[in-house]
Order: sequence, then structure tokens, then C-alpha cells
Amino acid sequence: MHSLHWLEQHMHHCADMAQRLHQQFSYEYATQPLADWQAEFAEGQRNGDWKCLVALEQGRLLGGACLAAADLPERPDLGPWLACVLVEPEARGRGLAAQLIEAICAHASSLGIPRLYLHTHDQSAYYAKRGWHVLERFEAWDKQQWLMARDL
Repeated sequence: MHSLHWLEQHMHHCADMAQRLHQQFSYEYATQPLADWQAEFAEGQRNGDWKCLVALEQGRLLGGACLAAADLPERPDLGPWLACVLVEPEARGRGLAAQLIEAICAHASSLGIPRLYLHTHDQSAYYAKRGWHVLERFEAWDKQQWLMARDL
């Protein structure tokens, strides 16, 4: 059975989580070397810029999601963000992504944050089923993206 934990309490998984994100979202990190992203992500656990919640099962990292201060350089006026939602292929179909998303939203709400944003190029229907609405379409990283928001 899996459980959710803040990555800052399990930093031995930080470099691995950052590497998985760098690989999964390679189009976003194309100009940032992995080591630089790992350092930024680790610092983000300490300073809150990339507060990551991870799903663990018997010490194994299954995935995670972040509450990010900034996630879209072109839109510094927006934030905070639901970002870096990732579930390992062998752990999919168990509702982990939905649990991670809801936990991030609940945490943000507990902090008094009224709205979260996200961007996606391929999961807008998934997020729409979970209460997110499309604000606009835009192009970034040579992909059409949806900018979405959810009121908490």
C-alpha cells in the first residue's frame, strides 16, 4: 500500500524524482542540464519554490506532484501552480495522480491560496474532469498547451 509524503522529509529520493521529471518533461528542460535541474529542485524543497509531495510504497518512489511558486516563465503574473505531476508507468491505474493532485490542492487551500494554475499539452480532459477549467491556449516548447485553473 502506498502513502503520500513531503519530499523534504525523504530527500534521498530528490535527485531521482528530479531526474524522472527531467526525462518525462524533456521538452521543458531541453536547455537545462540535469545536474542544474536537480540542484534547483532540491533547493526548491528547502525554500518552497517546488514543494513536492511523493507517493512511496515500501520505500519505492511511485510518483509525485508539486506546488510550485512559478512554472511558466512567460506568465510570471500567475501562480502558484500545480506542477510536475508524474506517476511511474507500473503504478498507473491506481488513482495515484488524482490523490496527489487533490492533496496538493488541499494543502494550497489550507495555506489560504484561492486558485491554482497548471499547464498541459496532453491532459486537459483529465484535469477538466477534476474541476480545472481552461483559461487559454498557447504555444510553448513547440507544443500547443492549455493554461488551466482551479478555484480552491
